[in-house]
Amino acid sequence: MAKENILNKLFAAGPLFLLYYLSISEVDTNFEKLFEVFSLNLQIIIIYFWIIKRPNLMGTGHIFFAGLINDVVMGFPLGISSLSYLVVCFFGNYVRNKSVNTTIASDWFTFFIALIFANLLFFSLLNNFSEITTTFTKISYNTFFTLFAFPVFWLLFNLYQMSFIGSQDA
Repeated sequence: MAKENILNKLFAAGPLFLLYYLSISEVDTNFEKLFEVFSLNLQIIIIYFWIIKRPNLMGTGHIFFAGLINDVVMGFPLGISSLSYLVVCFFGNYVRNKSVNTTIASDWFTFFIALIFANLLFFSLLNNFSEITTTFTKISYNTFFTLFAFPVFWLLFNLYQMSFIGSQDA
């Protein structure tokens, strides 16, 4: 019985492990090296989905810390990724509190709004408060590919939730 409980907790912490893994590794920049315009921010998808579906699995402290780790690994000034992750988190919390039942269409639309604000904040902070320059075109490509990857990951995370965590939304 105790072995089963530990296994369930490990599966429930899977999204958090994935968030930390993606923050430590440079998976998104590896795609950018292969395909010049392809850039995807999977961390934002993970944060948004799991804040809406299971907020108790991923707290804001973990999200902030994962952003700090991402900043160190990517060479950004500390706190830029954390603030953009928290913007997504706050949008997800708002949507979860205001909606009774979420669907892929409503999640996708509200994710688009959260993604726009998070990427605008990231772009403006990076260009105004650091010597790292990025173009608005690069941020736009990232927004585009992240937005259109969201339904695929929504379905995968929903399947993971039903298979390993439980089908009830929090």
